[in-house]
Amino acid sequence: MMSKYDPQMVGWMEKELVDIGVKALKTESDVEAFMKQPGTSMILVNSVCGCAAGGARPGVGFALQNKVIPDNIATVFAGVDKDATANARTYFSDVPPSSPSVAVLKDGQLVHFIPRHEIEGFDYEQIAAKLTPSFDEHCKAEGPSVSEEVLKEAFSSDERNGR
Repeated sequence: MMSKYDPQMVGWMEKELVDIGVKALKTESDVEAFMKQPGTSMILVNSVCGCAAGGARPGVGFALQNKVIPDNIATVFAGVDKDATANARTYFSDVPPSSPSVAVLKDGQLVHFIPRHEIEGFDYEQIAAKLTPSFDEHCKAEGPSVSEEVLKEAFSSDERNGR
């Protein structure tokens, strides 16, 4: 499928996540390989909307500062990597598709899901607070994913700040 958005124009939105240790899944086969990994996985369905920029992406970043985090952390970009996004959504098909959204899966089974309506209107701290209890319950990997300094740098880009 063709991308709805120019990947060069939205690349910084993905880079914020990659810089904090989130793997960008670009193809259906990337998703398949990711989902074959054992343990707990988190997938952020990224979006160009303001609630992804102001809430979902930094919320995931701050949640990944938790003392325990998922073993496998990835993102698909709705509207950009359409095939990868469609494939990822098959792993949490019991919930209606929405973007942004965050799925936490343990050994391939959905254990926690945050849809867009639980992201839109909430700040990043509130979104992080919605994720960390599922990390505490289902995860064993040692957090944080990156240092606090790297996290702050990732979310202070010129593009994010309109420069």
